[in-house]
Amino acid sequence: LSMDDKFLYVSCWGTGEMRQYDVSDPRKPKLTGSVHIGGIARRTSHPSGKVYAGGPQMVEISRDGGRVYWTNSLYSTWDDQFYPAGMPAAQVMARAAPDGGLALDAEYWVTFPEGYRAHQIRLEGGDCSTDSFCYPSV
Repeated sequence: LSMDDKFLYVSCWGTGEMRQYDVSDPRKPKLTGSVHIGGIARRTSHPSGKVYAGGPQMVEISRDGGRVYWTNSLYSTWDDQFYPAGMPAAQVMARAAPDGGLALDAEYWVTFPEGYRAHQIRLEGGDCSTDSFCYPSV
């Protein structure tokens, strides 16, 4: 959920989709953005052309709501089952428009050493999750 409680983000690891809903009216959520990357069914590549195994997993939203980051590893046993050839760890980012909409950043791609899994990340200074309450507001 974004800091202003306007957008809800839903990661769909199996299909490789990240969804953004406007929940200004919680009784009438509206799909306002969607990007595809990875996924068991689609296996959509990153806009840079790099192969993204896995799908959107652990999501972190910047405190200003303009960037949505995620990694690709779900659980090692599931990763190994669906990607027996291996699953290189990666982190990507999507830009979030103020009025809704998502676009994958073609330049943003973080790799990890071979053999590592990218599961959970933390943004310096916190993010829109409950972790942000551990840091002073600036």
